[in-house]
Amino acid sequence: MATMRVVQVSRPNGPFEIVERPIPEPGAGSVRIKVQACGICHSDSVVKEGIFPGIRYPRVPGHEVAGMIDAVGAGVAGWAPGQRAGVGWHGGYCGHCDHCRRGDFFACQTGQVTGVTFDGGYAEYLIAPTSAVARLPEELPPVEAAPLMCAGITTFNALRNSGARPGDVVAVLGLGGLGHLGVQYAVKMGFHTVAIARGRDKEPFAKQLGASNYLDSQAQDPAAELLKLGGAKVILATVTSGQAMSAAQGGLAVNGRLMIVGAAQSMEVSPLLLIMGCRSVQGWYSGTSIDSQDTVAFSARTGVRSMNETFPLERVTEAYDRMMSGKARFRVVLIIGH
Repeated sequence: MATMRVVQVSRPNGPFEIVERPIPEPGAGSVRIKVQACGICHSDSVVKEGIFPGIRYPRVPGHEVAGMIDAVGAGVAGWAPGQRAGVGWHGGYCGHCDHCRRGDFFACQTGQVTGVTFDGGYAEYLIAPTSAVARLPEELPPVEAAPLMCAGITTFNALRNSGARPGDVVAVLGLGGLGHLGVQYAVKMGFHTVAIARGRDKEPFAKQLGASNYLDSQAQDPAAELLKLGGAKVILATVTSGQAMSAAQGGLAVNGRLMIVGAAQSMEVSPLLLIMGCRSVQGWYSGTSIDSQDTVAFSARTGVRSMNETFPLERVTEAYDRMMSGKARFRVVLIIGH
């Protein structure tokens, strides 16, 4: 029987284990993807540390998957061996629960999450339902495509659903793994892009990404500075600091929106600020497979690229620790196959 290497976690807070497993066959409505690259995301910690409820161990993490379809199950239409494909956090949808029937596929009650409720991309092969699969453009190599399946779609999809129009002031709070992509997308969408981060040393990088303005939140009041520009139609909060989000909210324009994609534990919101300017605060879920497909297509066409550090599968523990330390610039990607 042919086997594959996978990285599994056998228990909450357990170590990564590289083991051999039989190569699985795709069932009805599923495809098998030969994984070429898989990003390591902070959300993988929900498996490593046992945070997500109901995880069945052992589990293979990984939801930033780029590879090639090499087998399809019964009843699969529109997919064939040899096609480049990716899978993100959203692990597909049932199509018949109330949320799906209303078109809110991201909120499907089956709650399928790649690398959480079924085995993910820290492996040489992955089985995924077709509703979770996105086509990858030929001109985007697997290492570049993988992080866009989570960090990319999260920022791209939030911005294109934010209500901002070309020429509007859009601020991106944070210049890390999400933020460095958010700035690029905002620029390519035609927004007057303002990058906000800590320290004057990050200004050259922000300008390199295309930002028109840079605000050092350690030396400046970001809210006051945004108001000098007329206020931000949108502030995309990619940081995990609720304090930083709270400090920026006063920079929203009338009818402005604070869109949160960084998972902070808590933040303070001013009801008066919201009421007086018809402002709003909204969280944004990454998106479904078609959103991922739009993300990678837009990225390939406009030149948006993730900055990555790469590691072979054998160094998964080192790679994960590098990501968790916050020192990676800016995404960590496992190179798994060719």
